[in-house]
Amino acid sequence: MVKYMIPVNRPLLGAEEKEAVLKVLDSGILTNKEGKGPMVSEFEKKFAAYVKVKHAIAMNSGTAALHAALLALDLKHDEEVIIPSFTFIATASMILHVGAKPVFVDIDPDIYTISPHEVKKVLTSKTKAIIPVHLYGHPADLDPLKEFAADQNLVIIEDACQAHGATYKRQQVGSIGDLACFSFYPSKNMTTGEGGMLTTNDDEIAEKIRMIINHGEKGAYQTVRLGHNFRMPEISAAIGSVQIDKLPQFLARRRKNVQQLSTLIGQNPYIQLPIVKDWATHSWYLFTIRIPQNPGNLSRDAFIEKMRAAGIGTAVYYKPPLHLIPYFKKLFNFQGGEFPETEKATREVVSLPVHPGVTDEEITYIGKKVNEILK
Repeated sequence: MVKYMIPVNRPLLGAEEKEAVLKVLDSGILTNKEGKGPMVSEFEKKFAAYVKVKHAIAMNSGTAALHAALLALDLKHDEEVIIPSFTFIATASMILHVGAKPVFVDIDPDIYTISPHEVKKVLTSKTKAIIPVHLYGHPADLDPLKEFAADQNLVIIEDACQAHGATYKRQQVGSIGDLACFSFYPSKNMTTGEGGMLTTNDDEIAEKIRMIINHGEKGAYQTVRLGHNFRMPEISAAIGSVQIDKLPQFLARRRKNVQQLSTLIGQNPYIQLPIVKDWATHSWYLFTIRIPQNPGNLSRDAFIEKMRAAGIGTAVYYKPPLHLIPYFKKLFNFQGGEFPETEKATREVVSLPVHPGVTDEEITYIGKKVNEILK
């Protein structure tokens, strides 16, 4: 019997990470004013090799990576960036921070990612970019977006903050769009404590990003554009350099847990298991089931309460969706009902623990409780 709360996600840090941090402390090099200390340089090299891109640029958060990506586009006031409403707030708020306008669209209900069909409906003369979010670790359908973007001269920024190790048609996410952003927040598939990474194959974009994250400097005291201090500290990079080596085994354990849990609860008629497209490799940042609304069945929220009472962590991402968060609802005068698939998802989805720290015994317990509660 499990007598503690099994968290939805948690970082796995061991002796290797501790040793790497101590080496940084002993070296006395905690950061580098160009953002290219020895540990940052090593981590960037490893991450670029993993994603199979020319450039990987480390930053102090995934939000900073999104902000820098948008700054590199040199967007004019009120130019538009298309995003799904079903995502974390940073995807939208960074657009506002650069003076542009987020334009929300609905999702593909099977995989919770931006609907290419809906994207085409909101194109205007001001549209400059699309940010597909690889939500929960499942890639967005990128080929139709890339074709549309090429026809309309738009930039694609992959929001891969939840999708380390996911692939789209055998290509690593983060290597497909014009540029991409990753997060290393503690809950993610790998962590640096706090941190982010921007990846691109475009030399010009990479040069801009290097300047943006370091006060716009091209050289010492040679600021040529407006920038920030988005640099990643050496300690964070040291942790990341160990974690990227462990990422394949982390992903393998997530896949194993997903397979076991899916087998245990897959025949439950009150649940819809996650769908994985045949062109995708899911990285399983979150294992998200649906509990469809039915007056005769237990509600999703009542299910969550019973699971937590049984010591099983659950989470609902993202309730409310962005267009119904108070700030955006007021700013753009949303009333509700604009994006029906997104709003339906927020009423039905719930994520269960499958992270690498979840044991076989715990997976069995989770499956048993799900079936007991939804019977």
